[in-house]
Amino acid sequence: MNFPDFQIWRNHQLWANPGILDCAETNLYRSLAALQPKPAGGAPGHAVHRCDLARAWLARYEFSAGNSRHAMVSRGVRHALSLILHDLAQRGAMLWLPADVYPAYFDLARVAGLTSESFKTLPEPRFPSQPYCGREEFMLIANPWKPLGRYLTDQECDELENWLAGGTQRHLLMDCVYDLATPFHATTRRLQRSGRAILLQSATKGWLWPKTFGVVLLGEDHLRFASSFTNDPPSQDQLLLGERFLSSEADCPNRVAAALQARAEKLVGSLPDAVRASLLIDPDNRANGGYFFPAAISAEELLSQHHLLAVPASAFGGEWHGSILTSLATPFAPANQGGGL
Repeated sequence: MNFPDFQIWRNHQLWANPGILDCAETNLYRSLAALQPKPAGGAPGHAVHRCDLARAWLARYEFSAGNSRHAMVSRGVRHALSLILHDLAQRGAMLWLPADVYPAYFDLARVAGLTSESFKTLPEPRFPSQPYCGREEFMLIANPWKPLGRYLTDQECDELENWLAGGTQRHLLMDCVYDLATPFHATTRRLQRSGRAILLQSATKGWLWPKTFGVVLLGEDHLRFASSFTNDPPSQDQLLLGERFLSSEADCPNRVAAALQARAEKLVGSLPDAVRASLLIDPDNRANGGYFFPAAISAEELLSQHHLLAVPASAFGGEWHGSILTSLATPFAPANQGGGL
């Protein structure tokens, strides 16, 4: 069941079974709309420069100011990936994509004209083991993983470092959009220090503004990508929003994380013991602000046996037969939030 088919199926189940508990909402922006920063009214009083935003972003995430020539301002992770993947396609690079994180990754690669291979992340990551291909080779990972709901482990970092060591032109693309904390998680910082990882982050989750503002932190070997970002900048309105995100709205990701924490606790407390026991990760070990809860029970069984509506894992891609519960629906909203719908 792909994602569009899942949405049709979910709407039908909600209509046909009004007594079920909806654990299948995936629209973060609809659920937390009340927390989204609003654009400032009136005409801007000044121009915003990308270099200033890059320095502010580096300071927020506790990177050295000496990284300023490595920090590229973008319109978000998808925009950044489209620029990078286009370059990789022109150079005949090899790309590894997670099969069950974001189907949109494959769409971006296809539009760029880049052939890709896949690896599984559900029920746990299985990184590529093929020998070095002899040319540029990039692997795209997410930290924290979606929809696994947790950060990379130290063992997974060991595996990724071994993969990098297997070829002189191997590199990582790290999508950190779901990491709401500052600084980034220790595993992200560990891999970034290798010099072989490109970090991608945006305002999509922490500030609830998709396709608006983001920053890409390049490694020393990746500076050739800088011109692509220089030649395709965000608009001045988008930069103004970015400035607000990093100044007057700097605490917004903490508010989002707190709201998601409250929802997650309500979800976990609502689950039958058998379902809670089937979760792939301990709820206490999920990523900061996580709202995905993978379970080793199919969505069909959760519906028929437990009256829970969940997302079939296949909606994220891949072939695992488990399911993903989410804590975004109205029943899990704190009373003072009213669901934000």
